[in-house]
Amino acid sequence: MALLGAGVLGMWWNVPAEAWSEFEDWHAHEHFPERLSIPGFRRASRWTSTDGAGDTFVLYELEDHAILSSPPYVDHLNAPTPWSTKMMPHHRGMVRSQCRVLETCGAGVAAHALTLRLSPAAGRETALRAALASLIAPLATRPGLTGAHLVRHERPPIASTTEQRIRGNDREADWVLVVTGYDAAALEALASAELSDRALLAAGAAPGSVADLYRLAYSATPSDVAAPVRGRGAQ
Repeated sequence: MALLGAGVLGMWWNVPAEAWSEFEDWHAHEHFPERLSIPGFRRASRWTSTDGAGDTFVLYELEDHAILSSPPYVDHLNAPTPWSTKMMPHHRGMVRSQCRVLETCGAGVAAHALTLRLSPAAGRETALRAALASLIAPLATRPGLTGAHLVRHERPPIASTTEQRIRGNDREADWVLVVTGYDAAALEALASAELSDRALLAAGAAPGSVADLYRLAYSATPSDVAAPVRGRGAQ
């Protein structure tokens, strides 16, 4: 098994403590069902930082990258519901990457995930991709781990949307490596060894890579969710 398609939308942000309970309710009962109703959205998963600080990672697996510029998706981005309009300002420090899948092996969902956001150094793109690709299959079967996936951001040809304007300026991650597993300690060890700053620089990465650990909060496919509960944020 691998990621469920050739495209990925990955996002990272922080939710303040005072908005957390309503955020989880909205995200599970309106936002995921809404997004999964869009043709080409195959699976959605939300992950939460283990330190309780409100850091969130969301991964949408897509049929292909073109879904990110499809009329049904763009229409949703430009017509957020009242509840979405209320919750979007609580997406603080948004990093949003619209990606093509380069390499994928093993499970896309497990109890824990390590995300690594990075870029190649000048002239080292081929070397970095080869180095990371060589890790994918071995990591997917390592004790404690279940999957590894390399994706690369490619901005689709659409204008800024209403949702983006509500949030403010979204940042972008260039390349993303996601490793999933059932043992958080195995992911921590990986981040300190093969995916350490020193190892990544030697492989061809630019300085400034960002690694974070998360636990799974919720995952769904289109067949798992009912029609979204709409309009509650206006109450």
